[in-house]
Amino acid sequence: MSRPYQHERLKRARARRGGPGCRDSREYQGSVVQGPRPNLFLIGSMKSGTSYLRDLLAAHPSVFMSLPKEPCHFADPQALRSVWTRAWAQGYWRSVDRYVNLFAAAGEAAVIGEASTVYTQAPVFSHIAERILDFNPSARFIYVMRDPVERTISHYWHRVRWWGEHRSMLWAIRSDPHYRAVSHYAYQLNEYLRHVGRERIYTLTHEALLADPAGQLTRLYAWLGVDASFRPRNLGVPNNVLPGVMQQVRGLGLLDRFRHTATYLNLARHVPGPLRRFGSVLATRPVRPTDVDSSAVAAFLRPQQQLQTEQLGTLLKRSFPEWETLHAQDESGLVAVRAAG
Repeated sequence: MSRPYQHERLKRARARRGGPGCRDSREYQGSVVQGPRPNLFLIGSMKSGTSYLRDLLAAHPSVFMSLPKEPCHFADPQALRSVWTRAWAQGYWRSVDRYVNLFAAAGEAAVIGEASTVYTQAPVFSHIAERILDFNPSARFIYVMRDPVERTISHYWHRVRWWGEHRSMLWAIRSDPHYRAVSHYAYQLNEYLRHVGRERIYTLTHEALLADPAGQLTRLYAWLGVDASFRPRNLGVPNNVLPGVMQQVRGLGLLDRFRHTATYLNLARHVPGPLRRFGSVLATRPVRPTDVDSSAVAAFLRPQQQLQTEQLGTLLKRSFPEWETLHAQDESGLVAVRAAG
């Protein structure tokens, strides 16, 4: 489980080893892969409905999607260990055979895919497109995007819940560029468009998918070349909704980190339950995301993200009126931000 400032540790680690990518992409060239290999990659964006979209894809009889959802095989292992220890521990980056075995049950599926959202988290994760295309030169990609203000705020709450983020929302988002880089969709897309044509990347928005899931799926299935009339049973049932209450670590998180060490786990068996619960109260505090004022964060994000959205519109030759939080203002001139899931 990563902690705040992980991008600074990552930059130092990269400097020590002399480059951003520790896996030589040439290892895929000429390699013999036994069994089906993925030809579709749902590359993000994180906190934009990728789990929901992955499940809709997996429901189609001609589509096979891996479990786990995010094997992260093409990510730099050192970056992955610094950012997402659990994904690193799964070890699908260790060998091509271990990774490809995830798709052994694909059978006659025409579309075989995975959905690792770290694949659009440059610059922390770089050279992903090159590695994927060395592995499968005919690979295609899906990129789902969400109102960037809402996505950035949702990213913060995700890290509060799972990664021990202890800073205030404004402090964290201002000081950690990773939050904002993941929401810079034009930048992330260009990491791929330098290597593949626009026709091989299908883009859509989270808002459009929720507003018209049947219509969006019809177009997506047609692009994939599978039966576009198919309708999943889970259509219109999003998952990974933001919980009403979560625990945020107190202070610098030192006590919470100690509670997750092997030393504490060994000692905890001998500590009375009430004392363990008291330690938990000292280490974390309950927080309701809907009670936290995010207007200052939205005001900070909006100018830069509007410019980035203009770049995105030029790149994709479309506009994004569905991103209401990005464009809306309340009477004080600040963005009115909904609770972001």
